[in-house]
Amino acid sequence: MNEALSDRERHILAFLAEEGTLSVSRLSDALGVSAVTIRADLKNLEGLGYLERTHGGATPSFHTNVLERLNEKSAEKSRIAKAAAAMVRDGDRIMIEAGTTTAMIMKQLSGKRDLHIVTNSTLVLTWARSLPSVSLTMVGGEYRRLTESMVGPLALDAIARYNVRLAFVGTDGLSLERGMTTHLAEGAEIVKAMVARAETSVLLADSSKYGRSGFVSVLPLSGVDIMIIDDGLTELAAEELRAASVDLRLV
Repeated sequence: MNEALSDRERHILAFLAEEGTLSVSRLSDALGVSAVTIRADLKNLEGLGYLERTHGGATPSFHTNVLERLNEKSAEKSRIAKAAAAMVRDGDRIMIEAGTTTAMIMKQLSGKRDLHIVTNSTLVLTWARSLPSVSLTMVGGEYRRLTESMVGPLALDAIARYNVRLAFVGTDGLSLERGMTTHLAEGAEIVKAMVARAETSVLLADSSKYGRSGFVSVLPLSGVDIMIIDDGLTELAAEELRAASVDLRLV
């Protein structure tokens, strides 16, 4: 699946994130192109799972908070997801934790065969539909629309039943002092559960997360095996991470 979006398509997503449902005529006026062009853009974005077309317009497929994050640092997230997907082999069993960067792995798995994915991410569920070679186990639990995730005791119980080669997880912030942090305690428990069931755990984070601290501590940086970050990370930060024995991979 080609995840590259045009500048105009990115503007459409930004408008949707800000205003919610929009009409073709409103988008046509705002972007200075014909209604025919807008309809073609909406058709492409619907095919990629970003929105749902309505009579005369479109509405986001996800919570506007998620749509904003999908559209933020998308080029960097795409590189990170591509590097993560390159680690996946035919026949693999993997886990993918809910998050906009982790979910983008799905857009890079075309051509892989006989994969089985365990996830708590409804974004992953949305994008897995176009990959017939992927078997998906969606864990149960309580649905959190703000993060497009399933959380809680049912989700944790389900994750504990599986053993996988790779677990891809995300974070809201990371630092040497605080380790991996997040804003939601429920999400922290999911990350820890997935890392515990994987032979190799991989943290995906764009460089803006470095130095940030969320409300809830998740794991020390040594709690994951590999860290993939975009090359926007400063040289000093990269040196600090490597000095702390982090297996850092810049993309």
